[in-house]
Amino acid sequence: MKAAVRIVSAAAVALAALSALPADAASQRHPRRSPFDGLWSVLISTSRGSCGSYRAAVQIVGGRVLPAGGDFNANGSVSANGATAVIVSSALGSASGYGRLRGSQGAGRWNSAGGECAGGWSAVRRG
Repeated sequence: MKAAVRIVSAAAVALAALSALPADAASQRHPRRSPFDGLWSVLISTSRGSCGSYRAAVQIVGGRVLPAGGDFNANGSVSANGATAVIVSSALGSASGYGRLRGSQGAGRWNSAGGECAGGWSAVRRG
């Protein structure tokens, strides 16, 4: 169970990494650029529960948050002012995260859907 909670925690932050989604097919093929587009490294830490720490990679494309490897799904966005919101899921559960990106850094909070874990995340742009 501890491993399952750890994966859910990691997914929560992958958030890490985190403006509306493109509305039509044309904008999905050519998403608008976001000042936060690129590869981000996200460090997840737990302050409540036994989920441990985890590092995850996320890609932001056109303000959309996408996983950059790993076995989780991310559905989230980053607004033009850097506000982030994401829901992450895996076969083991789901979590939500929120926070803010500024320049090439960011931070926020996350909570597992079942409430067994919560904590913070920090992110650094890698590319």
